[in-house]
Amino acid sequence: MAKASLALAGTVNPLGGLTFKYNPEKFSLSKTADWDNPGVSLTNGWKEPRYIKTTPGTLTMEIFFDAFEELAGDVSLDVSQLVDWTKPGPANRPPLLVFKWGDSRALLGMQFYLSSVSATYTLFRFDGTPIRATCNITLMEATNPSYRQNPTSGGRPGMESHVLVDGETLHSVAWARYGEARFWRAIAEVNGIDDPLRVASGTSLLIPPRRDAAGLS
Repeated sequence: MAKASLALAGTVNPLGGLTFKYNPEKFSLSKTADWDNPGVSLTNGWKEPRYIKTTPGTLTMEIFFDAFEELAGDVSLDVSQLVDWTKPGPANRPPLLVFKWGDSRALLGMQFYLSSVSATYTLFRFDGTPIRATCNITLMEATNPSYRQNPTSGGRPGMESHVLVDGETLHSVAWARYGEARFWRAIAEVNGIDDPLRVASGTSLLIPPRRDAAGLS
């Protein structure tokens, strides 16, 4: 059975983050759109609503940690990893995370920062070491809008565009987009990139569909 995980965006191996021993029973993604809706008036009749903005998505889930059967198990280490992700990183920016669960495409291409963690420890060893805990976490969407740009806005048909930001690489973009870091070769070929390690932030990339990427990698 595929294990769900949270990992830093750009990390090729999700084991470098936090792999869940038990998959979440459910997770919830909510997103709202704000519109200026003037309604109907006697003088002007009905006016069409005008789009204002779409708020970042909110992802919530409950994670269960259990180290009861482990000789030196300690679930506080997993909880500490979650707490650390609420702290700012370089340049006072939040660590960006991706949620991965097998071949699921439910959250494909989305990045999040961890906005809240609530941990309840429920079982302890005789020395006080916690070996069971339940964590409720809330993640806020922090996806680069250009990453999910409509392909009709420019570029080749069937392709999306993405603008590299600081810290991103072709490998991390391929991992976030396809769940396969090895597909960086397809991105490099489509964009005529000879050296994947020398792609500057701000570079606009064409992202081929997964089927094409698999054929080029």
